[in-house]
Amino acid sequence: MNNDAARAIAFYLPQFHPIPENDAWWGAGFTEWTNVARARRLFPGHRQPDLPADLGFYDLRLPESRAAQAELAQEYGVEAFAYWHYWFGDGRRILERPFQEVLASGKPGISFCLAWANQTWSGIWHGDADRVLVQQHYPGVDDYRAHFDAVLPAFRDERYLRVGGRPVFYVFRPEELPDAAAFVDLWQRWAREAGLEGLYLVAEMSDLLGRGARYDRVEEDGFDAGVYMRMPADTSPSAMYRMRAYRKLRGGPEIYPYTTDWTSQNLTGPHIQPCVYPNWDNTPRSSRGGVVLQGASPESFESNVRQAAESLASRPVDERLLWVKSWNEWAEGNHLEPDLRFGHRWLEALRDGLHG
Repeated sequence: MNNDAARAIAFYLPQFHPIPENDAWWGAGFTEWTNVARARRLFPGHRQPDLPADLGFYDLRLPESRAAQAELAQEYGVEAFAYWHYWFGDGRRILERPFQEVLASGKPGISFCLAWANQTWSGIWHGDADRVLVQQHYPGVDDYRAHFDAVLPAFRDERYLRVGGRPVFYVFRPEELPDAAAFVDLWQRWAREAGLEGLYLVAEMSDLLGRGARYDRVEEDGFDAGVYMRMPADTSPSAMYRMRAYRKLRGGPEIYPYTTDWTSQNLTGPHIQPCVYPNWDNTPRSSRGGVVLQGASPESFESNVRQAAESLASRPVDERLLWVKSWNEWAEGNHLEPDLRFGHRWLEALRDGLHG
């Protein structure tokens, strides 16, 4: 960790290897690359398909792919990967293989934490919102305990990301927990009983287009921090008017200008941590039902990184967590990994923004 900079934590999607469930839902061999490769340009100036450069169409079952990712990330200032972690209740997991192999092998050496994606899987991103693929359940205290025991070996790993000696655990949808405060109390108690100093629990405050955070009880429920998640989208009245007029005339995705007005758009506070987006374009998944940020560039991303990092400057070094969405969410259009259009410039923008 560099003592003058924010600690960059990049969300990491493990859906780059085939699994039986995706084979059944979407066809044999489906991975996130399937959506990425078949994306098409939907309007003038639309940049699709967006294809990988250095790392290629990797398979996360290969240790060599994971090692190459980690080497690039560390070279450009990413301290840790936040692996999306799926626990649907009653012990059901999915896409767990890449992280389990990272944990078991001790490689690569980059730090990591877990981000619990506690949400029902549906066909919403594929134009089939009513199709439930896997239902998220909360069976009760026994299941919370089984979940805790399942991730405890990761918390004990020396690579695990910590704040004040406490392992960081991120909750994607805290508002969907039946009793978020009870969850926090249980996991903190079990962590201390397991010999840890406790956990550093982080709750997402989702507000993608600035219409109000879905969750605002960070302190009341006992979380240590909340991450305010808002796309860098210009949602001014004039931008909204243009978007609605375009959709009425042409159909197609919602289109918003990418903005570098990070400071005025985002909530800040002692318990709020920032998040930055290189871009957003989920039309590879949703086609004309998607959302696109137009005009995103490494230069605009660097400006937002710099503003977000400056918002953390007065905090203790250990608590300067800056979340990046994402390392490799290619079908949402947000990635730091090199692409054929910009090469390493997304990574360079992160590095330069972190260090001013």
